[in-house]
Amino acid sequence: MASKINLIFENGDKMPALGFGTWRAPDVEVESALNAALQAGYRHIDCAPVYGNEKVIGKVFKEWIDSGKIKRSELFITTKLPPFGNRASDVEKCLKKSLADLKLDYLDLYLMHVPFAVPYTEGNFAKHDNGDVVLSDTDHSATWKEFERFQSAGLIKHLGVSNFNKTQIQRLIDNSVVKPEVLQVEMHVYLQQKELVAYCKSKNILVTAYSPLGSKGIEKIMPATRKFPDLMDNPVVIKIATRDGKSPAQILLRYLIELGVSAIPKSTNANRLRQNIDLFNFALSQDDKSQLAGLDANIRVCDFAFFQGIEKHPEFPFEQMK
Repeated sequence: MASKINLIFENGDKMPALGFGTWRAPDVEVESALNAALQAGYRHIDCAPVYGNEKVIGKVFKEWIDSGKIKRSELFITTKLPPFGNRASDVEKCLKKSLADLKLDYLDLYLMHVPFAVPYTEGNFAKHDNGDVVLSDTDHSATWKEFERFQSAGLIKHLGVSNFNKTQIQRLIDNSVVKPEVLQVEMHVYLQQKELVAYCKSKNILVTAYSPLGSKGIEKIMPATRKFPDLMDNPVVIKIATRDGKSPAQILLRYLIELGVSAIPKSTNANRLRQNIDLFNFALSQDDKSQLAGLDANIRVCDFAFFQGIEKHPEFPFEQMK
């Protein structure tokens, strides 16, 4: 059964509140997991060129659509302009490559993946001798005008940004014809982004939470000095889950959805995929939500420290690395 809750765009289009994330899933895993996700009812699929798996994702989309098991109009597909294409001159080739790889004629949502930029590459990011990534200038407003152009051409339905802060979003609003419609940002009980979410709601910008269950797999690519808390081991989460006969993941995801945001957990386990989307037959009490709100600790999992030196970019969006 598909998600029973949607977020609604100003034009009436719908984005399912629960989606399927594809970050750091290699081809064999993502092919199997995406088939399981579609079978379980996921219709909101989140992709990106830097995840390195858009071609196999496109293969699965084509198989499902060609077989008649699903209609293109039933899917909500997001992908992103990569940091190596974050310039007006690179939007067209990046967008059209994603469309070709995903075997789609249009995207439901296209995001600027990050506010910073690096030089264009077909492989690994260029690095200085000291290991820092090579940085590149970017002009968000000029790049955004290309987004607007391809929306007018029918290749993109909705436009948005990811990992932008409030100042960067407001600058785009002030210098655009079509304002950003979605912000995708890290969000979970330990990083609840309350001020940023309130700002987006005041501007009628929808919010999507990535890493809504944390992201234990990120430890493999982060500096060894970083320690990551396990959200699903939190005593408050466990207590609520045990009382309601739910999994900790279901409690964490339901909390975000009740805050009015969408969430895109990633899993390659078919049982967890089915469990994660089974969120629509229960609700959290006000006391539950108050306790979960109290877990906010400003702990950021994805601070992009795996791109050594990226915090030196003038558009790096976070005030400090945590």
